[in-house]
Amino acid sequence: MHSNLRTISYPEFMGIANRGSWCQSNGESLNKKQGKVGEAAAILTVTSPPGAQIIDLMMLVIDVTKGMQTQSAECLVIGQIACQKMVVVLNKIDLLPEGKRQSAIEKMTKKMQKTLENTKFCGCPIVAVAAKPGGPEAPESENPLGVSELIEVLKSQAYLPSRDPSGHFLMAVDHCFSIKGQGTVMTGTILSGSVSLGDNVEIPALKVTKKVKSMQMFHTPVNYAMQGDRVGICVTQFDPKLLERGLICTPESLHTIHAAIISLKKIQYFRGALQTKAKFHITVGHETVMGRVMFFSPAPADFNEEIQENAFDFEKDYLYQEAYLSKDSNTSENKENDQAGGVQLPRHQWALLEFEKPVTCPKLCLVIGSKLDTDIHANTCRLAFHGVLLQGMEDKNYIETFLPKLKVYKLKHKEGQVERVMDDYSVIGRSLFKKETNIQIFVGLKVKLSTGEDGIIDGGFGQSGKFKIRIPDGLKPETKMMLTAASKKKSKAGKGDTTKEDESSKNDLVQPVTISLLFKRYVFDTQKKMIQS
Repeated sequence: MHSNLRTISYPEFMGIANRGSWCQSNGESLNKKQGKVGEAAAILTVTSPPGAQIIDLMMLVIDVTKGMQTQSAECLVIGQIACQKMVVVLNKIDLLPEGKRQSAIEKMTKKMQKTLENTKFCGCPIVAVAAKPGGPEAPESENPLGVSELIEVLKSQAYLPSRDPSGHFLMAVDHCFSIKGQGTVMTGTILSGSVSLGDNVEIPALKVTKKVKSMQMFHTPVNYAMQGDRVGICVTQFDPKLLERGLICTPESLHTIHAAIISLKKIQYFRGALQTKAKFHITVGHETVMGRVMFFSPAPADFNEEIQENAFDFEKDYLYQEAYLSKDSNTSENKENDQAGGVQLPRHQWALLEFEKPVTCPKLCLVIGSKLDTDIHANTCRLAFHGVLLQGMEDKNYIETFLPKLKVYKLKHKEGQVERVMDDYSVIGRSLFKKETNIQIFVGLKVKLSTGEDGIIDGGFGQSGKFKIRIPDGLKPETKMMLTAASKKKSKAGKGDTTKEDESSKNDLVQPVTISLLFKRYVFDTQKKMIQS
């Protein structure tokens, strides 16, 4: 296992969870960053297959004089998503008064242990260091404190991960430069597959294909490299200014997409609801772009159904959601369920992401949604959700060509009232439609009366939005009696014939008979059909 250690800043870490190693092959040291980076995350050997995470071991660096800050907490959240092992480093211990240093370190260590108690990193090693005592301007003669102990801890935590050379070649490039007389070198980490001398590789963001002229691993020429290797690949006739960082791959194995379907989970530390139609910063593949989201879930009857992991079934129906469903979401449906004695939550939820500009990424890659425009000093988690990209949409016209295949529906519920009885098998209804509604498109839809009868909309009645309902099994005698009595009283009131008896019986009037119309409409159905089971 090759491992180069480099301290990285928070913005880099936001991308590294997706992009691959940012370790430089010359091994930039932690010492150089001391004094400039108060909190950071360091990565030791970061590779894995596409869709799995690429961080084998994470090092979270905390300024011992400040403790956990917003950015370090967010790094911890990303670590929970993307990594299994972590070492915490309490840095800048030289800034603590020497007489109180040990007690201050012990106090901060206990705080960190408490913070990590309910995470997967509970019990992880915590090491105190001063990587560059005195700060960046201190003389080189100043020896670092605790770094040798840190190296021993890292050695004890390091392991040889399982690697697989099969599948398409995919490499995260973190540095690109030219060498006179040789060509352009792209250095990075191979995320999947393998590469050999003479292979063609594509730079998908530029739609450019180049042949591998030579390769080096840690200054040693090689003919072959595979998943997990840090490698420099030399190609010719390519301007390094065109690719600072990015992905290279087997030709035509990566695609540029305009929208995607993802499975997702809300990050528990994010305050507030995740609303459909909201915009988030979407980190996917090698990029962070703005994107609009639409959340959806299984149909209520399938809330507890197990589904195949990392796959999406276009044959199934899905229920549109105003917001991601969680215990703290404030949708009207959740409020009703709360009053009924508890919120039923689906085991799986999805989102449609529509990107403001296209992105190039592998399938099944990690997706993180954030609100990065939130004030960094607001002491709130800006990371909102994370998930896996299940299906990308390459066609620019995906709204017309692809989305109609996505069977997400909204449940519609309309209510009206029975105005009067026509005969034993039909009634006139009102208040279900507006005056200008074309009632013909609703003809044939089933309705239910609050008294229990099933009916079918038969057509309009007059010009004021009233309509005729056919009752195939006929009205119940008590329903007919109730409606007839109500109609007579209304008729008397209309003629101004109100007696004392009428006045005293007002409180005895039954509730009006209501009409319920339930149907579903698919969000992306261009014909806007109304469907009833």
